[in-house]
Amino acid sequence: MNIMAVRFITFAFLAVTDENTDSESETEDRGKAHRQRLSTVQSILSQPGQGRYGKIHSSLDGNLKELHQRQLFEYFLVVALHKAKAGSPYIPEVAQHFPLKLERSFKFMRETEDQLRIIPQFCFPDAKDWEPVENYPSEMFSFVLTGEDGSRRFGYCRRLLPSGKGKRLPEVYCIVSHLGCFHLFSKVLDEVERRRALSPALVQPFMRAIMEAPFPAPGRTITIKTFLPGSGTEMMELCRPSDSRLEHVDFECLFSCLSLRLLLRIFGSLLLERRIIFTADKLSTLSQCCHAVVALLYPFTWQHTYIPVLPPAMLDIVCTPTPFIVGLLSSSLPQLTELPLEELDDEDSILPSKLQSALETVLERRRELASERGGDNDFGHLSTVVSEAFVRFFVELVGHYPLFITEREDDSSSFPSFPPPSLFQREAFRKSVSSKSLRRFLDVFMETQMFGLFIQEREYHRQAMRGLFEVRVQEYLDSIHDNEHRRVNKFLKGLGNKMKFLSKK
Repeated sequence: MNIMAVRFITFAFLAVTDENTDSESETEDRGKAHRQRLSTVQSILSQPGQGRYGKIHSSLDGNLKELHQRQLFEYFLVVALHKAKAGSPYIPEVAQHFPLKLERSFKFMRETEDQLRIIPQFCFPDAKDWEPVENYPSEMFSFVLTGEDGSRRFGYCRRLLPSGKGKRLPEVYCIVSHLGCFHLFSKVLDEVERRRALSPALVQPFMRAIMEAPFPAPGRTITIKTFLPGSGTEMMELCRPSDSRLEHVDFECLFSCLSLRLLLRIFGSLLLERRIIFTADKLSTLSQCCHAVVALLYPFTWQHTYIPVLPPAMLDIVCTPTPFIVGLLSSSLPQLTELPLEELDDEDSILPSKLQSALETVLERRRELASERGGDNDFGHLSTVVSEAFVRFFVELVGHYPLFITEREDDSSSFPSFPPPSLFQREAFRKSVSSKSLRRFLDVFMETQMFGLFIQEREYHRQAMRGLFEVRVQEYLDSIHDNEHRRVNKFLKGLGNKMKFLSKK
């Protein structure tokens, strides 16, 4: 199943090369392209609600809210197709939901009610194309809902034909949760499917047991006790992974749908926070590829509109001037081509060429490197290899940042409220890079909101950052001497040493 990525942006840029020695005309062209890119990224910050610090603070608040969730999910829905009248297309509607009523004390009750009205469109973005069928393979996909405060909820969906004979319409089981654990909810949906096939009345007691279960800490397993007529009491274990960063990411799907060259062009566009549209024939392919490409940004986080499955009724979103990642079914392409969009074709020149070349080399060898790790979990090893390659890219790009975060003096004039305990020496960080091409890229990348959030989180929580990226950064800093952190081409050396960084746990 192929997927197409379409990149749209307002301005047309000149292609640039990555040479340190250029003719006068080449230098002028590259400078012009650089100024245009910088202007575009800065213009994003000037959009309403896109200010550098205001947006970042709201994102930090949204991240903290996830820590206070005490339920595995917010609500469960069964969405089915119905016809309003003969001859009209099918309309998706909620056929069953749990809990039956929203709690009066629920802070975001109005927002949730709005989401309950729109979720059926996410479950069936292709509702108008359906007719009853005898066979349909079960399909798992997910979508993302973004709240007014910037917080995100995941919709985990299982679409399948209900039990019965003859031609019939599919239905979707959908769980909405703040928790990003694809496999955990896939296991819950397996049980929902089993119980609903016996009797729809068995679903609600099961979902109540799930909702009332203690909220698991990362890496912890909880046991759910349920009763099933004919089977008696059953025990079900649900594990929340310690690191859910790659938990629902299928990189192989991404590589099977996109060429490596196109993938890196998209990656470069993401780093500059452009507007990107993915299209595919299947919902599962669409959501898998969107989630996978966003995972490549780690340790950075996409701060803008993110809709891996966009209902056709919301297609006008792609006309907004702000950055987005949107996934569309191929059936929406005719409508898409009628919209006033401008396409850009400068992506081959975005990434610093030496880092891009090293990244390509690793990704071309991903299967070989995954097999060298041994064991039976080829899928897991492949994900690790791909993830580590992009982490290494960012280590080479910004891994020297801890050297430029210093303790703040007792002067909070630049931040009237809640000044961070540490301060990032922005200009010193940029100037410490000797490579002209890398410095040009950083000029633009440092203006993005994802970089701004990354730095601000570390200004506020410098000692608390203990993720994989921080581990790799410390290894990187330990391996260099004095001012060697100014050199950025350590990536290729790692390849010659059999990718030792990939074997580190």
